[in-house]
Amino acid sequence: MTRDNRLPRDAQSILELAARSMFDLFANASEGMMLVDRDARVVWINDQYRRFLPALGFEREEDFVGHPVSRVVQNTQMHQVLATGKPILIDLLTNRAGTFVVSRIPLRDDAGEVIGVLGIVLFDHPETTLQPLISKFARLEQDLSEARRELASQRRSKYTFASFVGSSAAALEVKRQARRAAQSASPVLLLGETGTGKELLAHAIHAASPRAGRSFVSVNMAAVPDTLLEAEFFGVAPGAYTGADKKGRDGKFKLADGGTLFLDELGDMPMSVQVKLLRALQEGEIEPLGSNKLVRFDVRVVAATSRDLQQMVREGGFREDLYYRLNVLPIRVPPLRERQDDIALLIEALCEDIAARGGGAQLELTADAQALLAAQPWRGNIRELRNVLEQLALRSDSHHIAAAQVGAVLQEAGLPALAPAAALPKAVVRAREEGDELRPLPEQIAELEQRAIAQALARTGGNRTAAAKLLGISRASLYDRLAALGDASEIQTTV
Repeated sequence: MTRDNRLPRDAQSILELAARSMFDLFANASEGMMLVDRDARVVWINDQYRRFLPALGFEREEDFVGHPVSRVVQNTQMHQVLATGKPILIDLLTNRAGTFVVSRIPLRDDAGEVIGVLGIVLFDHPETTLQPLISKFARLEQDLSEARRELASQRRSKYTFASFVGSSAAALEVKRQARRAAQSASPVLLLGETGTGKELLAHAIHAASPRAGRSFVSVNMAAVPDTLLEAEFFGVAPGAYTGADKKGRDGKFKLADGGTLFLDELGDMPMSVQVKLLRALQEGEIEPLGSNKLVRFDVRVVAATSRDLQQMVREGGFREDLYYRLNVLPIRVPPLRERQDDIALLIEALCEDIAARGGGAQLELTADAQALLAAQPWRGNIRELRNVLEQLALRSDSHHIAAAQVGAVLQEAGLPALAPAAALPKAVVRAREEGDELRPLPEQIAELEQRAIAQALARTGGNRTAAAKLLGISRASLYDRLAALGDASEIQTTV
C-alpha cells in the first residue's frame, strides 16, 4: 500500500489498518490468493490456494512459488497488470485446475511504482455459484445475436429478378437492362409510374450485383420530414444537439457502406439536401451533423422516381448537376397497360402471395374475370391490381371468382367498365376468332416456339447470333432448337 504523507498520523494508521483488514478478509473469504513481485514471479500463496497445486501439476509448494507466474499458471493476466498498472477486477480464468472468477490488483510503493500484483480467486465453479448471472448473460447474448440476425436480414435484398413477373417483350427488356446494370458500379435511375415495381427492381439489381452480400439500405424521401433528411443520410455525432443520442447515430450512407443505397421517390428531395447529396456522391465522403470529421464511404446508388425529373430540372425544382450525376444508367419501367400479356401471370403470382400471407385458399379467376381485369387501364399499375385482388379475396365466400364479382369491385373502385375482349392476349383472341380446337399443350408450345424463332430470324435478317440475343437465349440453345424444329430456312419461310 502506498503511504500518503499528506494524511495525519492517526488517519494514516487507520488507513493501514483498513488495508490489513481488507487483506485478511480476502485471504479468509476467498478461494485463494497469490502475490507476484515486479518480475512477475510468485512470491506467496495462502493456504486456500495450495489446494489448487496438484490440479495445476505441482506436488510441492516450492515447485510453484519462486517461479514466473506465466509458467505455473496457464492463461494468467498478472503480467498485463504489472505492465499497465491497471487492475482487472472481475475476470474468468480457465486452466488445468478449472474455471474461476478472479481479481488482479496492482501493488504500489511509496513512490507510486508498481512492485507487484495481488491475485484473488473469488469463486471456483462459477457455473454453479454464478449461475443466475451467467444465465442472464447468456440470454442477453442470445437476444443480441437474434437482433443482429434480424437487422442483417432486413438490410438484405428481398427480391431477385425472378420476383419481377412477366414474359412480355417490355418485361424482358427491363430485366435485360437491369441485369446489365447490376454488373456496373455506376448509379442507376429507375423511372416509371407509381406501382410498376421500381423498388422490387432495385432489390433485384443489388441481389445480382457483386455487393449482394452487403447491406441494402433504402430511404424514402416522401416518408422522412425535410428537417430530418440530413440526419437520416449523414448521421449525427454524439451530443450534436440537445436531445441527441450520447452515442451518436449512423446515417444511411454509413449503414450502406460496401452495399447499395436506394433513394426512393427521388423527386421529393428538398433542394437543401440535394446540394449535400451531390457533394457526398462526388467526394465519396460525408460529414455527420455536429462533427468536423469526414467519413469515407463506398456505396452504389440506385434511385427511383415517378416524377418527370427533366421537367423539374427545367422548372428549377431539381438540380441539373445532381440529375446528371444519378442519370447514368436510366431504366424505364413500363406501366401495366403496356404489359397486358403479363396480366395473367401477375394475377396468378399475386393471388398466390395473397393466399400465403392470409392463410386462405388461393383465388381462381375464370377466363372472363381475367379478361375483365386485363381490360382496365390500371393507373396504379401492379399495386392497384393487387389491391383489387385483395378485395376479392376478402369479400368472396368462395375462392372461385367470376366476372360479375370482379365487375362489382371495379365499379366500387371507380374504374371504367372497359370491354374485356380488347385487352385479351392476341393469341387468345385469335383462338376464339378462328375457333381453334383445344390441342395438347406440348404441341401448342412447340408451335409458339417455332413462331418466335422465325420472327427473330426474320427481324435480324437470318443472323442467328442476333436472333439468340433478341430471344434472350444462348446461341448454342438456338442451334439446339433449330435442330429440333427443322432447318432454319424452312422456319424463316413461315414468317
